[in-house]
Amino acid sequence: MEELLGRINQPNDIKNIDACDYKRLAWEIRRFIVKNTSRTGGHLSSNLGVVELAMAIHLCCELPYDQIIWDVGHQSYAHKILTGRKKEFAKLRQHGGISGFPKRAESACDAFNTGHSSTSISAAIGLAKARDIRDGVQKIFAVIGDGALSGGMAYEALNNAARLKSNLIIVLNDNQMSISRNVGGMAGYLGNIRTNTNYMGLKEDIENILKKMPHAGEKITTSIRGFKDVLKRVFIPGMLFEDMGIKYIGPIDGHDIKKMVSAFDGASKVKGAVLVHVCTKKGKGYPPAEKNPSSFHGVAPFFVRDGSARKSKDEKETYTDIFSQRITELAKEDKKITAVTAAMPAGTGLAKFAKKFPERFFDVGIAEEHAVTFAAGMAAGGLHPVVAIYSTFLQRAYDQILHDVCLCGLNVVFVVDRAGIVGSDGETHQGIFDIAFMMPMPGLTIMAPKNSWELGEMLLFAVKHNGPVAIRYPRGAAYTGFSGHKQPLEHGRGEWIEKGQDIVLLAAGSMVETAMEVHGILKEKGFNISVANMRFLKPFDTGLLEEALKGHSLLVTLEEGVVTGGFGQAVARWVNDRDRSIKVLCTGLPDKFLEHGSVDILKDKYGISAGKIAGRVLEAYEKEKGKA
Repeated sequence: MEELLGRINQPNDIKNIDACDYKRLAWEIRRFIVKNTSRTGGHLSSNLGVVELAMAIHLCCELPYDQIIWDVGHQSYAHKILTGRKKEFAKLRQHGGISGFPKRAESACDAFNTGHSSTSISAAIGLAKARDIRDGVQKIFAVIGDGALSGGMAYEALNNAARLKSNLIIVLNDNQMSISRNVGGMAGYLGNIRTNTNYMGLKEDIENILKKMPHAGEKITTSIRGFKDVLKRVFIPGMLFEDMGIKYIGPIDGHDIKKMVSAFDGASKVKGAVLVHVCTKKGKGYPPAEKNPSSFHGVAPFFVRDGSARKSKDEKETYTDIFSQRITELAKEDKKITAVTAAMPAGTGLAKFAKKFPERFFDVGIAEEHAVTFAAGMAAGGLHPVVAIYSTFLQRAYDQILHDVCLCGLNVVFVVDRAGIVGSDGETHQGIFDIAFMMPMPGLTIMAPKNSWELGEMLLFAVKHNGPVAIRYPRGAAYTGFSGHKQPLEHGRGEWIEKGQDIVLLAAGSMVETAMEVHGILKEKGFNISVANMRFLKPFDTGLLEEALKGHSLLVTLEEGVVTGGFGQAVARWVNDRDRSIKVLCTGLPDKFLEHGSVDILKDKYGISAGKIAGRVLEAYEKEKGKA
């Protein structure tokens, strides 16, 4: 264990470290993060960039009494280390181990669960109001990145923060990036502040001169406060935050602990909201991450010496790769196709499209709600927009999908990546709710491909369809089986994979492969069962279901999403309205937030592995057979 880091075993231990040793401690923390993340994977660049920032905030706080909210939260590793959790990093993001995000259940020093962007200021205002009503005196810090300031919720919160009469410290961690490089007006505005040294230099010169003037200096300082405000507006155009009523301090070097501590101490004495603007370097201290911070944002296990992956990269194409290739091909033929992403061009597979068709590619920043309504506007104008967003982030645009797209019947295509169990990022990132929240939306077609070929065909179908379409697919390698099953796509029609009797498995998307594994398990036990690829979760194939009702006594639905409100329950309701003698078994995920862990572990734990489903099917079949 590193010499100084070995003395950090519980909250506030950093205060026992001499100021002259802060630089060494920061180095030890970085080395610890790199070493442990290289073994387990995790978020690297963002955590390396905020080490000194975390240290400075902790030096100004008494934890857990004071409260810190880390926006998104994937940059909380140093915070966790400084609050006595370093021994738990051996199982970072692994099942049963420490989370990669702040968790209230994990430590009293984690003031708020975070995982999605642009929420910290809203939560901090709530904590501040709770403090004031209780007559408390806690310091409350909200740490938000410049990328998160592209999210509209941050502005709603800033608007309310300006009305605070008690202290709240908002720390703007400005590293010029979210996952990819930031875009938009706020990015440009902050860039002007970062690069404009005239104001900061002049301000320091004036202050130094006044300090040398005994007696008169303080009086003069008071008399030119108004002039200082004029200077701000001359040298830093707009001064957005101050104009909103939020005191602005900065920009400050986010790797200079002494300057940050001084700024935070001063900010804590203000009766109102204060924004402290700190500039950090994403990936700092680890050359491969400094050179390519986007690639080291979220990493699998790697070799520390050069940042190369410990395992050779899987050469199999992912569903994201298939989407990237196919949407680019379609856009060559159809000039009306546009593509929209919310700050994740690489993650969603749109980087290739952006390079080929820059005039038809739009990165709107971390603003999923805007992305959807913006796409709706393009569709209303006669274009064919494709919005690529991870399932967990699409939740943020629920109202826009329902009100601005479905209500208008617009041809917007939602490409729902990372649908289903995602794994190591845990509760905030599992894509298990999209089926359930989209199923009730009138006019929305929901599709799920069984393999790579079918995803390509679904994209072609979707851009030509007259109405909104969502295509959901999982993270990881695209399944390439079922090469003999290439029935042309028809709206609302599924396909039979196997024909048998007594039991029929009605599977959607990734669960078609699982259904065939269940089929193999049951075949060994003497069953000859049917398997159908539903293709469309909504509208599902009622003709196929009518056929299934005639030859089977047990219908089993398989979906990689929550059962409550999902595809299976919709099928069960349809069947029960027609033939209550036939049992419908809905297999899927429970009404629960799923913790972090590998996909295989979580699938088995929560009952959607082939073995667990086969067991439930046998149990249900024997039960129904016993009733007959």
